[in-house]
Amino acid sequence: MSVENNIKKYREILKPFGTQLIAVSKTKPKEDLLQAYETGQRAFGENKVQELTEKAEALPKDIQWHMIGHLQRNKVKYIAPFVHLIHAVDSERLLKEIDKQAAKNDRVIPCLLQVFIAKEESKFGFSEEELLDFLKSEAFKDLKHIKVVGLMGMATNTDDMQRVKNEFTGLKALFDQIKNEIHSENLEMKELSMGMTNDYQVACETGSTMVRIGSAIFGGRNYN
Repeated sequence: MSVENNIKKYREILKPFGTQLIAVSKTKPKEDLLQAYETGQRAFGENKVQELTEKAEALPKDIQWHMIGHLQRNKVKYIAPFVHLIHAVDSERLLKEIDKQAAKNDRVIPCLLQVFIAKEESKFGFSEEELLDFLKSEAFKDLKHIKVVGLMGMATNTDDMQRVKNEFTGLKALFDQIKNEIHSENLEMKELSMGMTNDYQVACETGSTMVRIGSAIFGGRNYN
């Protein structure tokens, strides 16, 4: 199937859930992104800062660029002028750096805080306890150039979909708890980014508002 048909297929699947499709375009040529763009797709996810900035320069300016990969603090300045949403904010120090760079660009940058929900050491993120403590702190309230608009989580990479469902359900419960209990000018809980090509259906069923789908749209990746 073509990129165009794949985009249309996933839009139809996601429609009943009201879930937004983030087309993960990492390692893919600009021509592929333009094919998706022609179908009306505007939200694209990248996980490398250099690739993201190069594509943002070359491609239409109404694209919403989502930084979905692990972000190093020293790279924030390169995407701060234009990034639409940063998904994987996994530490207090990173959020403070985003706030600093956003201020330099006279922006408020929307962010999702990444929660560690998987049973894998390779994943990043806040623990539940850490996150709640941080969101209640004065240090968080003092950040005026970011807006935390929700949470992001990556489930364990497994065929056990019950385990994946439990992890996503736990994250949704934490999302609801924060939404109901914590109030701050720079907090507006509306997005829950969970689900990728292999587990997006479970994610939608458990309340995901955006799924990150790449290879099922653009085909397999060549990392060489």
